[in-house]
Amino acid sequence: MKRTDVEFEVDGGVKLRGWLFVPAGEGPRPAITMAHGYAGVKEHGIERFAKAFAEAGFVVLLHDHRGFGASDGMPRHDVDPWRQIADWRRAISYLESLDVVDPKRVGLWGTSYAGGHALVLGATDRRLRCVVAQVPTVSGYEQSLRRIPPEGVAAFEEALADDDRAQLRGEPPRRQAIVSADPGVAASYRARDAIDFYLQPVPAGAWENNVTVRSTRAARMYEPGQWIARVSPTPLLMVVATRDTVTLTDLELAAFERALQPKRLVTIEGGHFDPYLSQFKESSTAAVEWFKLHLG
Repeated sequence: MKRTDVEFEVDGGVKLRGWLFVPAGEGPRPAITMAHGYAGVKEHGIERFAKAFAEAGFVVLLHDHRGFGASDGMPRHDVDPWRQIADWRRAISYLESLDVVDPKRVGLWGTSYAGGHALVLGATDRRLRCVVAQVPTVSGYEQSLRRIPPEGVAAFEEALADDDRAQLRGEPPRRQAIVSADPGVAASYRARDAIDFYLQPVPAGAWENNVTVRSTRAARMYEPGQWIARVSPTPLLMVVATRDTVTLTDLELAAFERALQPKRLVTIEGGHFDPYLSQFKESSTAAVEWFKLHLG
């Protein structure tokens, strides 16, 4: 297996960068395109998935989203789900163009926030022969209802409005932490498992613990679960953690019931981050088997 640095251009002249994994062998191979979730970079614990897929014989493209990691894009650390989806379509086109790839056998793997993207792309891009959505976002609004206590909603809404007013005055988008245990610091996540995952060691300069405030508004408006019934006839695998308090187990299971065949559900014991960590073998094996079944 060989890993090389690659780049390709998306709308606006922005260059996305990532890693291309090519397994040993001759001739065009089936391929998988993959990316990280909310404000994550490729160094955040998902290279091991890419390696597992490449070791199973698949060419793998793992890219950083616009504004994150090695990819270009301004403002930095700004999460726009629909922009990420549009960019991901270009990643599919780039993967199709490679001599080592069979363009008729391309699958997609997305996790967490990008698991929601996997549902949208699976429903709207028929070039994909199968999709894996691991612990996917289903409803940004429902997630926000459970993450923000009722007494904090008014202040939260005012912070969003103040950010918008500031941008009208020509100020740059305001920022908040991605993770923090300090209640006095505005942050996207406060749970201990989220803090540990995001703050895991990564190469210097690869990631920063901040994101635009307006990313929170965009996340709250993002409802990828509405697309799940339209993924069919593309085969869909959902990997769901049994105690997920981030993307919420009950929402994911209800969404899976709305999906049409062909589909498969794999449940993983633990919380949102266990499929990356303690249950990696189970989650990666399920994905490999799905890709082998549908990409050949």
